[in-house]
Amino acid sequence: MATMFLAMVVEEQADGSYTRTIRERTVDDLPAGEVLIRVLWSSLNYKDALSASGNKGVTRKYPHTPGIDAAGIVEDSRNDRFRPGDQVLVTSYDLGMNTAGGFGQYIRVPADWVVSLPAGLELRESMVLGTAGLTAAMSITALRAGIGPEQGEILVTGASGGVGSMAVSILARLGYEVCAASGKDTAYLLGLGAKSVVARAEVDDAGDRPLLKTRWAGVIDTVGGNILATAIRSTAHKGIVTCCGNVASPDLQLTVFPFILRGVTLVGIDSQNLPMEERAMIWQRLAHDWKPAKLGSMGREVSLAGLEGEIARILQGGQKGRIVVNLGQR
Repeated sequence: MATMFLAMVVEEQADGSYTRTIRERTVDDLPAGEVLIRVLWSSLNYKDALSASGNKGVTRKYPHTPGIDAAGIVEDSRNDRFRPGDQVLVTSYDLGMNTAGGFGQYIRVPADWVVSLPAGLELRESMVLGTAGLTAAMSITALRAGIGPEQGEILVTGASGGVGSMAVSILARLGYEVCAASGKDTAYLLGLGAKSVVARAEVDDAGDRPLLKTRWAGVIDTVGGNILATAIRSTAHKGIVTCCGNVASPDLQLTVFPFILRGVTLVGIDSQNLPMEERAMIWQRLAHDWKPAKLGSMGREVSLAGLEGEIARILQGGQKGRIVVNLGQR
């Protein structure tokens, strides 16, 4: 008899609405793949909330189980790199988008998606990091290519969210002076290592000046829209700005002047398709030198059933830090 497990299943209804239920499935329901993993931990990301709400730009076909992050134990493998009992993690690629994801107690995926859990990380810790930690670390890697701690302030936008809070913590550990932009949670961000916290309004200039007074040596932007445009217009000569999100807006209204008069570099961050060699290297950093000092406390734990309220919260911009999902709970 096939192994039974619990999963969140999102279904499209006849009236165009979507429902989310926790139900039993079997491993025979899972897609083809080389590695079967018993999922112990997952996490909630903005993309998961979109998939769980019926966003066809993220997930094309329903019924579907979201969850772009998963960590657990290999149950079966048809690839020599992995054996039953190995501790592993999977983030991004197509997991949780159009492939049944980490909001189920089992996943089956291609071996090329699977990362062996690095020494220095526990499975739960890897999901506190998850795609958010990977994205933050990729952004910091791009920033460090040209900006050192001695060169000035680094702005992190959307700092209370998953990527933002990870970026603040890692940058602080690496000796950077971080200014966190957020509409809330000043004490939380200072506790992560931010030197200062500013309101969103201070980094959201509605004027039409092509250049603003320089303030930032570099920027890690997680929200897009006019906040990103303001950050670029405020970045100093030869500064680096990374971009990984569009929760504010996918539109970017700018002139070329920040780029041709100040030499600002804008770097797009795509964690979904990061090659495995670079991915494994970044996970090693996150397990050691770049591991956030307060990693354990940055993840608030919920069960599968507890995700319901958190999905609404993250869509409304109310998430603080990271939500980790304990797949051992109902």
